[in-house]
Amino acid sequence: MTRSSNVSDPPVPAAGAAPDVDVVCLGESMVTFLPTVPGPLADVPAFERAIGGAESNVACALARAGHPTRWISAVGADGFGDHLVREIAGHGVDTSAVRRDPTRPTGIYFRTAGDRATAAHEVAYYRAGSAASAMAADTMDLAALRSGRVLHLSGITAALSADCLGLLRALMARPDDRARPLVSFDVNHRPHLWSGARGPEVLLDLARAGPQVRTVVDVERDQRAGAVVRAGHEGAQQAQAVRGERGGDAGEVQHPAGAEGGQVHGVRGHRGGGGAGTVVGDLVGGGG
Repeated sequence: MTRSSNVSDPPVPAAGAAPDVDVVCLGESMVTFLPTVPGPLADVPAFERAIGGAESNVACALARAGHPTRWISAVGADGFGDHLVREIAGHGVDTSAVRRDPTRPTGIYFRTAGDRATAAHEVAYYRAGSAASAMAADTMDLAALRSGRVLHLSGITAALSADCLGLLRALMARPDDRARPLVSFDVNHRPHLWSGARGPEVLLDLARAGPQVRTVVDVERDQRAGAVVRAGHEGAQQAQAVRGERGGDAGEVQHPAGAEGGQVHGVRGHRGGGGAGTVVGDLVGGGG
């Protein structure tokens, strides 16, 4: 595998420049190893290599749909980092602002085959101390992160480290100018990534960041994870609560529901239901 010897940060758009892509996605992606046969990890004899990452999944899907996208992250100056950048770029995503860290590795994980909702599903992460976990507001280029019309973030990044949480808070802070992009925030609560029970509180605070934030909550996924919201009437109440305590100026909260359409809770109340269902073209997930 050929790897560039240049691990310095690539050039990025100048601060204040007009958006040159539709969507910028920030988040850790990892090399994932998928079993060649069903069974517990202890019994699997071999694995096939792939990639996984909630935010880069979004970037790849949007690029395939014809939207100019940029994925920004940090990966190790190693072969796994080379593989990630090459594969994501292969979907038509701009990876020019990905940082290469010469001292920290690219994260990897292993998972079992089969239904992720069953108790037999196993995931083994090796991401502690990864290059992406060291992303911070003073090491990532904020101008590059704000170079799109929309900035897509997720709660997974907030859970990786205190520095990563600080980066999200800086990006989601109330804008001091009109040049800031709209923020798309996927709650994506992963309980195993959080120490103690503080995850829902932190994610709720991020979702209340301000009117430029559009929060997406996958009710079924986050209900299984014991996250901020629950399905049904209680979910609608809590979606409105996300908007609640700052003068009603939080952005919209969206609940996708596949073929059933979903709901949007905003300043004019909520709307949704049937009739605008979603055809699933990419079934994605980080495996957690």
